[in-house]
Amino acid sequence: MEEKQDIEFVIVTGMSGSGKTQACRYLEDIGYFVVDNLPPALIPKFAELCQHSMGGVNKVVLVVDTRSREFFDTFTHVLDDMERANQRYVLLFMDASDAAIIRRYKETRRRHPMAPSSRISAGVAKERERLAKVRNKATYIIDTSDLKKIDLKEKILHLFATKAGEKMNINVISFGFKFGMPLDADLVFDVRFLPNPFYVESMRHKSGAVADVAAYIDQWPVTKEFKTHLDNMIDFLVPQYEKEGKAQLVIAAGCTGGMHRSVFIAQHIYKRLRAKGLNAKIEHRDLMKNEVWEHVIEEV
Repeated sequence: MEEKQDIEFVIVTGMSGSGKTQACRYLEDIGYFVVDNLPPALIPKFAELCQHSMGGVNKVVLVVDTRSREFFDTFTHVLDDMERANQRYVLLFMDASDAAIIRRYKETRRRHPMAPSSRISAGVAKERERLAKVRNKATYIIDTSDLKKIDLKEKILHLFATKAGEKMNINVISFGFKFGMPLDADLVFDVRFLPNPFYVESMRHKSGAVADVAAYIDQWPVTKEFKTHLDNMIDFLVPQYEKEGKAQLVIAAGCTGGMHRSVFIAQHIYKRLRAKGLNAKIEHRDLMKNEVWEHVIEEV
């Protein structure tokens, strides 16, 4: 018999213009698979499909709102049926004041879906009436009338990113400035001031991850002092980014060719992050682009 997966199901609904799209982006950032504008009648079938054949996807967001028009009227009945069938879900209702919604629609010059050819206020009133029963079934209600984007993000993270395994992803990259800087880097450390093993003949063809090359770079007082400052900075910054709700952090270390000093420093950063239990990955972007490269690499 096929075993069912335990799926974490979040249904997002609410007023048009209340921030549903932005909320879903934040949910996507913390690992949810988002399906937008699903007709309510299809929710039970989709939930069953996820339980049996969505290998690797165990957190799903379904966005259901009045864009589904006549199909939306079945929404509360579908939710009742799910409850009777013990299909667990969390219903997040996004809301905002009439004044805030009208202001947002006027700023974007979009038509309200419930009143495409009349006043926005009429559409808001009609939609609020239509959503009243659904709102009463909500697990969580977020009113975005006076919320900034960062405030909404904090609320979403507080409600849905509380599990220990949901940590910020950190990518550590070594690179060579002669090949260009990584465009997606959040923190860039230029380590071209460190002693360069390239000028030592026995080390020229080895990477900064080889033991004798690493020992050479690490022996100098300037390297030791830099590592102390670097460690203190990263130890301070990483928790701040996590607190802010950043989903991914890219830390880059660059030297001239991306083969010796940058590789050594990137390895150092990566190992410290992993030792702290953080979700860190490492990439030596330009290591094999160097003409002197002889495929000599050993983890130190």
